[in-house]
Amino acid sequence: MSKIEVDAIDKQSGSTLTLGGSGTAVTLACGATQSGFGATGGISWQTAIKTTDFTAVSNEGYFVNTSGGSDITVTLPASPSAGNVVAIKDYARTFGTNKVIIARNGSNMDGNANNTNLETDGQSVILVFMDSTKGWSFINEDTTTAAGSGFVAATGGNTVATCGDFKIHTFTSPGTFCVSSAGNAAGSNTVSYVVVAGGGGGSGHYGGGGGAGGFREGLGLNDSYTGSPLRAPTGVPVTATGFPITVGAGGAGGAKSSCSPGKGTTGSNSIFSTITSAGGGGGANGSASPNVHSDGLPGGSGGGAGTIPGGSTGCKGVGNTPPVTPPQGSNGGFGNRCSSTHTNGGGGGGATAVGQDAGTEPQGGPAYGSGGAGATSSINNTPTARAGGGGGSVNGTPTNPVGGAGGGGDGGSPGNTSSPSFQGTVNTGGGGGGINGNNPGSPTGGAGGSGIVIIRYKFQ
Repeated sequence: MSKIEVDAIDKQSGSTLTLGGSGTAVTLACGATQSGFGATGGISWQTAIKTTDFTAVSNEGYFVNTSGGSDITVTLPASPSAGNVVAIKDYARTFGTNKVIIARNGSNMDGNANNTNLETDGQSVILVFMDSTKGWSFINEDTTTAAGSGFVAATGGNTVATCGDFKIHTFTSPGTFCVSSAGNAAGSNTVSYVVVAGGGGGSGHYGGGGGAGGFREGLGLNDSYTGSPLRAPTGVPVTATGFPITVGAGGAGGAKSSCSPGKGTTGSNSIFSTITSAGGGGGANGSASPNVHSDGLPGGSGGGAGTIPGGSTGCKGVGNTPPVTPPQGSNGGFGNRCSSTHTNGGGGGGATAVGQDAGTEPQGGPAYGSGGAGATSSINNTPTARAGGGGGSVNGTPTNPVGGAGGGGDGGSPGNTSSPSFQGTVNTGGGGGGINGNNPGSPTGGAGGSGIVIIRYKFQ
């Protein structure tokens, strides 16, 4: 074998310098380096499997094994040059259980001053250093969408579920949403939410159904699910702190009284951060004397109205009180006289529909005083209706006005022989059903259902 030793090889003419010929491989000896070919060196895969933290060297690739039960931190090279590359491969397909933390070592990652986690089983990545502004970036973005992504991390709630890359915290009672990491815009730094207040109580004396608790929903950054028509386009921004959660109780049902105790009580507010949903308005009772207690109460959704002797009706309870955008609920329905002494009550308003007006005749059924429909959201990955209005009472046939979809309690009638569900359903914010003074087995109108707070965010 001949050997030629020279300090430089240059072309004699033209613009092309050819090394080797057809079928001939040109290789660099082990340990040799190169420059001027784009990346400052090809990737040299290291055969020693990495099982602990280490610092990467430019132009080297590493098989990383996290099956030992711990995360592994790979620190990128300090003071890299444009074109430097580092490659990482999941040796045991366990990154989904124990992640690799890529520590940026002072350089940006896709323009973000954040480390990046590799959390997908079987993942392989190649990082190239572009410049001091963007820093390191992934070449193979089909598997990793953004370097430097930071994600929300939090605890709290009565239940916490994981669905793909999202976590869902559900509060059915008061608590604290404790955020330990606020994330960033490349990953997530806002959260989706559904906040439902307690529903209003139904009347206990020939009156209206309770209005549903206010329903508010918003979509967090980089989140996507089937929401309700009331969903706001933005979520709630979070910081690394504790957020107290208030879950509103349902309002009490009214007593069997033609005076003030016969009116349902307004539900309590539910609160998360800057989002407050108002309790549903109580249903009005039928009055024994002119102009007494026949107006439905305002709230997230308004309570159904009653009437007074002589046939005049009280005012329907006004929903979306106080007003927010998108609206948190709807108005209640009007009451109506069915005789000289008794009345039919209007349905309580629901999140997406007004309560139905009562009929003028002594009859019931779905067309008379039923509660307004609630809102359906899949924030918890299951289509669920919440915040339905309570049905009003009737002084007629045994067919009861129905509560609105989403937990609204049914209204009552004097001919009823099997007690319907007058109560609003717990943790839906459904309004309570109004009852007739002759309803068997029910001393009061239906209580409103308690509220709920659901928080969802991308965590990886």
